[in-house]
Amino acid sequence: MTETKKSATLSLDGKTYELPIFSPTAGPDVLDIRKLYAQAGVFTYDPGFTSTASCDSTITYIDGNEGILLHRGYPIDQLASKSHYLEVCYLLLYGELPTATQLEDFETRVTRHTMVHEQMHNFFRGFRRDAHPMATLVGVVGAMSAFYHDSTDISDPWQREVAAIRLIAKLPTIAAMAYKYSIGQPFVYPRNDLDYAANFLHMCFSVPAEDYNVNPILSRAMDRIFTLHADHEQNASTSTVRLASSSGANPFACIAAGIACLWGPAHGGANQACLEMLKEIGSVDRIPEFIARAKDKNDPFRLMGFGHRVYKNTDPRAKVLKQSADEVLELLGVEDNPLLQVAKELERTALNDPYFIEKKLFPNVDFYSGIILEAMGFPTSMFTPIFALSRTVGWISQWKEMIADPQNKIGRPRQLYLGETARDYVDIEKR
Repeated sequence: MTETKKSATLSLDGKTYELPIFSPTAGPDVLDIRKLYAQAGVFTYDPGFTSTASCDSTITYIDGNEGILLHRGYPIDQLASKSHYLEVCYLLLYGELPTATQLEDFETRVTRHTMVHEQMHNFFRGFRRDAHPMATLVGVVGAMSAFYHDSTDISDPWQREVAAIRLIAKLPTIAAMAYKYSIGQPFVYPRNDLDYAANFLHMCFSVPAEDYNVNPILSRAMDRIFTLHADHEQNASTSTVRLASSSGANPFACIAAGIACLWGPAHGGANQACLEMLKEIGSVDRIPEFIARAKDKNDPFRLMGFGHRVYKNTDPRAKVLKQSADEVLELLGVEDNPLLQVAKELERTALNDPYFIEKKLFPNVDFYSGIILEAMGFPTSMFTPIFALSRTVGWISQWKEMIADPQNKIGRPRQLYLGETARDYVDIEKR
């Protein structure tokens, strides 16, 4: 970020104030309003932070109008097709693609940390069997600070590093345990001979009674889902992690806060909402009815999994995931699954409908990830936990960047107060 020679002038009550302008390496210029309140005694008003940069970052860049997503400068489609999740984790954490030696060392460190403290098994049993896996995930990740005291000192760079590796390594194990607990099956321990995605599938779907071999097509699709959800700039959950960490909270508490935020249907729950919409449609012959409802401004029904708040063009992640969706559906077949038949036909209809083409309401990453996870056999309740374990590396990268930033200070948004002004207390007998 460099300050330009340009500035903006604000005129207020007969006085003028000069606001410096910063230029990023990519994206629009930014007005610096940090001293505005001190100098002019006014706040800015921006609900949803749609026009506010809350930090500077070198991790992820999005151009929604052009459909661009870059991690440390590398396009997401290249990373998803040529790389794999743990290499992308390294890139997000350390800023550069690793050498072969660095990648081997990183993968070994992650693999050796996949097991969780044995006493955490008892912690799971405190939840009801029918608890939503996200509820379990929020609680267990937050409780990690009670088990791993040696990586909670955020002022120690080595402890920050250990916490980062532990979170990346253990989230798949914890998510799989939450799933197994919810269906009444025994926990499955991680295996060091499997890669990250295959290990997660093994922990979710294997049982002690028989061998389970992970299909490489499913493993690759799972790895792509992880990769495509790894980070997405200053979204709601990432901003939550940053705000929590600004108070000095330990990393496990901060990631638990991010998971809680991700749970919302407008954020991480979107792919679950998409599958629930497909269930509501029910059969292929009802698609025209719901397409018509989606076009009706007076009808509250909306097509979930289409369009995106940031991307005003095609979601670049969706292009890559569509290929995996096609591979998985071909491998597993959709003939006996009416839900997936609806998804395929809805995709075809929307991509060829002038209304959706004109409004650029293309299937997004939530649509395709939901289809893949459904085909793999995951219940919709597991969609958001899988999103959470994917996004953990992005949260940690943003957390580490913020902790190391000398400008870091506790977050304290302002408000436009519209309530009552000062008034005297009235005794209860006089009211």
